[in-house]
Amino acid sequence: MNINKMMQQAQAMQSQVQAELDALRVEGLAGGGLVRIEMSGAKDVLSVKVDPSAVDPADVETLQDLVLAALRDASRQVDEAVRKKTSAMLGGMLGGR
Repeated sequence: MNINKMMQQAQAMQSQVQAELDALRVEGLAGGGLVRIEMSGAKDVLSVKVDPSAVDPADVETLQDLVLAALRDASRQVDEAVRKKTSAMLGGMLGGR
């Protein structure tokens, strides 16, 4: 196979995957949905929503833990989506292996 053609295909696939990830939106949850964080495929935090029942001025640490857990959940989901996209891209380049 022509190396230039392979490079062009790889660049086209990379551009397609990047566009898909840019459009990706995930929602990380914690506390049964009391805290929700929306994140882009580039791991930009787009929004944070906290149910008022999760706010207890006497227990700020629990709320902080919930926010952190929701952030980690969203980040994990982005990582999984990137892994799947990368595997699909490499599988296509290698002939479906």
